[in-house]
Amino acid sequence: MTARTGTATGVDVERRSLRLGAQLTSGGQGHIHELSDAPGLIYKEFYNGRPDPHALDALVKLRQRLPAADRAALDAQAAWPLCRVTEGGTVLGFLMNRVPAAFAWQSLGGKTMMAEVQYLLRPAKPAYQALPQPTPEQRLELARAYVALFGRLHDWGLVFGDVSHANLLWTLHPLPAVHLIDCDGARRIGSNPVLPQAHTPDWDDPLAPAGHPTLDSDRYKAALLAGRILACDPYLRPEDPWHPVPGTLNETQRTAVERLLRQAAGPYGARPDMRQWASALSDRRTIPLRPPTPRRSLPVDADMLDVPSARRTIQLGP
Repeated sequence: MTARTGTATGVDVERRSLRLGAQLTSGGQGHIHELSDAPGLIYKEFYNGRPDPHALDALVKLRQRLPAADRAALDAQAAWPLCRVTEGGTVLGFLMNRVPAAFAWQSLGGKTMMAEVQYLLRPAKPAYQALPQPTPEQRLELARAYVALFGRLHDWGLVFGDVSHANLLWTLHPLPAVHLIDCDGARRIGSNPVLPQAHTPDWDDPLAPAGHPTLDSDRYKAALLAGRILACDPYLRPEDPWHPVPGTLNETQRTAVERLLRQAAGPYGARPDMRQWASALSDRRTIPLRPPTPRRSLPVDADMLDVPSARRTIQLGP
């Protein structure tokens, strides 16, 4: 089974069949390698414990079962597990699509960097002046894109889990767009993840059950994400005073977002969902309508009525 066949069908691929290229990075859970015979694919091999093979298989099969349009949209917006990589029946890792070049930028030192969401949450600094900064309108478009993406995951019965400044990417070219990485942290609602997931400081849900991300904790973190992007504030919490970047929202949108942030700061189980966020950030305007006015009664001319007792014959012409 080749890498290309496995990613197309979702069928497991044997590690010995992979032609590994350079190691791209190494994180807390595994190494990332490019494939010398498949430039558009990369391989993640776990090294911190054994992954749950059933949880990883569920992510692969979910993508395979999506309608073609939804699968294409997911591939464009997420480095999703395409197939498992095994050795002697043991799951070692998975293959995924390489992150599109639009979501990377060159530092002043010439190093290729990922355009992580952290660069949206602080005023531009000289260290990353080579990364174009969004206009207020583009900032709103990026917030909408993240809300829409999380909304689709939730509609498919998934929890993303570790929402953080480092696993959310963005670009402005050719249009504002977003991308997810570390997608093996996602899981079906109520199920275990592929590996136990860490929780990034400053992105935690203070009311979530310890170690068990839920749909409600995802909604809380989405509120953090939207509020922080719109305010350009990396530490904002829903209960904090909130001041959006000037020009980002109109008054109707600002009022709606403030209401949702207050709701997100409320009790566990009451966080606004992605449809509410999409509505709050939309361009739709509320048009005031006048209450209906009762129709005025008009006097009736009895001579205009066809009363049978008054008209017993009809005079016909020649």
